[in-house]
Amino acid sequence: MFTPKIPVNDQPTGQIIPLGAAAVDGHQHAPAACSCQHPAPAPVASNRPTVQLTPGSIALLVGGGTAAVLVVGAVLVSMLLAVAITAGSLAIVALVVRSLINSEIKNR
Repeated sequence: MFTPKIPVNDQPTGQIIPLGAAAVDGHQHAPAACSCQHPAPAPVASNRPTVQLTPGSIALLVGGGTAAVLVVGAVLVSMLLAVAITAGSLAIVALVVRSLINSEIKNR
């Protein structure tokens, strides 16, 4: 119950060793070390194109960012203005209703 469970790879890529398998002679030996000298692997060149930033593209990025900030700011300000106008209208309606209710009570 308290022994760790080792996940089994569904698509093995190498040698498959079943869990709990013991060596034939009862000992587990480390693989023998290679005595030959292998050359270091050569670095792989990337095929991705590098990004070239020219003054024109930087100006375009700055202009686009500025436009995006201005549009988002205008939308947020208009939403705030809409909420403020709605709150003011509701306050005026509440005052009128309260005045009508008070005048009804006084006229009785």
